[in-house]
Amino acid sequence: MKRESQDNSFVNILLPVALIFGLVLLLSLNVEQNHTEVISKSPLESWLKLIVGYLAAGTEIAAAVVIGSTVIQSIFTYIQQLFSRSRQSFNATESIRLKLGRVLVLGLEFTVASDILRTAVAPTRQDILNLGAIVLLRTLLNFFLENEIRQAEQSRLQQREPIDNSYIATDHDSNDYRRKN
Repeated sequence: MKRESQDNSFVNILLPVALIFGLVLLLSLNVEQNHTEVISKSPLESWLKLIVGYLAAGTEIAAAVVIGSTVIQSIFTYIQQLFSRSRQSFNATESIRLKLGRVLVLGLEFTVASDILRTAVAPTRQDILNLGAIVLLRTLLNFFLENEIRQAEQSRLQQREPIDNSYIATDHDSNDYRRKN
């Protein structure tokens, strides 16, 4: 168990460092612009670029709708929690935060898909390098968000375990006591 946690902590440190190093390396590459490219394109390529452009815009809109609607919903839920008389505001705030984190991860996946779509038709070397940098950056963000969500969910489960394992008297238990007396 101890060896597994050491391996896990090593991966948690090594993976972000490798991703950051890859991002810096990609951004430091300077691709010379070749202005002597042939501009003649086939009509099919032009139509394909147009269609893929609309698909990419659609995925970006989907990401914005998913993230925006959840942000608005989270704000309303938080305001409701502020004005409620409940003492579980910390747990409610944490659940709102976790839900928002999950949606941000989903939104990042949509935006990565959009970037991949945009470079799918006749990409240049610069387009591929830009896509690599963007995907690395978003993967890094996604990694940190998922780690934070996982840690918060584990701590939430650990806080619930003592409550779930404690003995709570039920009506059935009180009826057994009455029958004995």
